[in-house]
Parts: sequence; structure tokens; C-alpha cells
Amino acid sequence: MGLRGVGVFLPTFAGERGRTGAELAAFARRAEDLGFDSVWATDHLLHQSRFYAVPWLDPIVSLTYVAATTSRLRLGTSVLVLPTRQPVVLAKQVATLQALADERYILGVGTGWDDREFQAVGQQRAERGGRTDESIAIMRRLLAGESVTYQGRFYRLQDVAVGPAMRSPLCLWSAGGRQLPHAASPERPVLAPAVLRRIVASDGWIARPTSLPSQIADDLAEIRPALEAAGRDPGTFTVAHENFLHLVPTQDRERALAEQRRAYATIMGGGRPFEYFEQVYLTGTPAEIVEKLRARMAIGVEYLILHTLEPSTAQLNLWAEHVLPQLAV
Repeated sequence: MGLRGVGVFLPTFAGERGRTGAELAAFARRAEDLGFDSVWATDHLLHQSRFYAVPWLDPIVSLTYVAATTSRLRLGTSVLVLPTRQPVVLAKQVATLQALADERYILGVGTGWDDREFQAVGQQRAERGGRTDESIAIMRRLLAGESVTYQGRFYRLQDVAVGPAMRSPLCLWSAGGRQLPHAASPERPVLAPAVLRRIVASDGWIARPTSLPSQIADDLAEIRPALEAAGRDPGTFTVAHENFLHLVPTQDRERALAEQRRAYATIMGGGRPFEYFEQVYLTGTPAEIVEKLRARMAIGVEYLILHTLEPSTAQLNLWAEHVLPQLAV
């Protein structure tokens, strides 16, 4: 199966030297020049996460910044933690980004997992699914230009309109599903029924970076018949997968793994061992990485979103040289 496209994550993590708009803009322009389809930003509200050793820039602000420096690239969030954001305020931000960027934005959403983030915004983790579903329903209508009256469990609106209305329907991809279990993970390794319903009602699905190919296949074995039962056209639904990649241009496997171990530790800290990353992320020699990507394509992944672990455009150059031609993008 071929790919519909390959996107790359902006280096919105801020290390000891911080992160500048010029760095993000240069990264996005290089991605556009090399033929990548899109640039993405992830969403981590708080610093000192159990899984990341660095703080992250706000994804909507970051994408708006690079939108001004690019013309073709689509823009996406993978994933925006929807329940931590007030849906009317977020709809206004998305409407503004879409207006400024000629509607290039893909709203990739998830329910989140970090208890501290929910507590910081006065919420409970147990409410995340319901808040996410209500937010999606509200935002789709607001971005279509409707005046919205809504009476839900978490949000109540009376004749609310934000504008400017989008010219085309919002493109929304939902995340979730199985993943390789780890003692530090707060998530169960399942595709929950509520998540399946949310995915089927969306325009695409983003498989977890911590999913094995076999687990993505198991998820798709549930998603595909659910799409068919809902009368969905598979051609209008995108199966995407995000993953982390630090490519080392060598056939010396031990050298590649040593450099990758360093890169992962810099961004992710010590919450999970590198041996776990080897199982789920794109590690090893360039040839091994290509095989790992082909394995994901073989079971139905048709859109790849690759996380960089360094802010340098040198990684983009290496991906374009060693990976993209092997995937026949």
C-alpha cells in the first residue's frame, strides 16, 4: 500500500538553549522544499512530564508562526489535548489559523493522559472523554459558521458564533488505540469503545507512536468494519501513524543505536528505558528504519508523521535522502 503523504513534527521542544521562531520557520521551509506534505506540533501543557525532559511550545501559536513562512505545507496537531481547552476559545483560535493559513490545518485531537494537566485547568481525568466529545460537536458547528446553542454535561452555550466561518468542513483526525504496555504508562493497552466511536466519526485516525505494527493491525480490524457499518467511504478516511525518528547515516548498528540512545535521553529523560523505545520507535540503521516503516504501511498505515529529536534541518535532509525514496512517496 502506498502513502498519501509524510509529515514532520516541528521541533517545538525547548532545550537548554530554548527555541526561536527563526528555528521553527527554517525547519518548516526546509520541509516544504524537500517535498514533505505537512508539519505538525504536539501539545504538552506542563513541564516535567514523566515522559519528557523538556518543555514544549504551544502548538497553535507555533503553527500560526510557521504558516506565515510557508505556502504549501499542511499544518497539524498530533495531538491537541482537547479536554484541557475551552471549546469556544479554541474554535476562535482555529478559525483564525485557518483564515490566515488558507485552511491548511488538520485538527488532530486526543483525550490526554497527564493527570497534572487536568488538575492544572480545574478538571478531572475521568471527564476527559465526555469533554472531548462535547468539544468536537461544538467546534465543528462553530467553525462551520453556525450560531450554536448547546446544552451538554460540561458546556452550555446560547446563540454563540465565533467566525470567520471555514469555507470547507473541518478536517479532524482522532488518536488512540492499543500500545505496548509499560509500567510507567497511565493508559491501558486497548482500543476503548468510546475511542472507537470517536475515530469512526472523524476524518482520520492517528495510531499511537507506542503501538507495535501488530497492535495497529488489531485496531484496524475493529476500525474498518465500524467504518463500513457507519456507511463511511474508506477513501475519505485517513489512517495515520506518528513515530519518533533520529536517523544516523551508518550501517554500523551499534553506532546508530548509541547515537539514538543519546538523542532519546535528551528529549525524553529516563522515565522509560531505551530498550522500550527500540521496540516501538524507529531505531537502528537506515535500512532497519525503512523496514519498520514498510511493516506499518503493509498493515494499512497510509500517512506517516515523523517526530524529530533534534531541531536541526540536517535530520530532514537525511530523511529525504535515506527514507522517502524507499517508501515511494
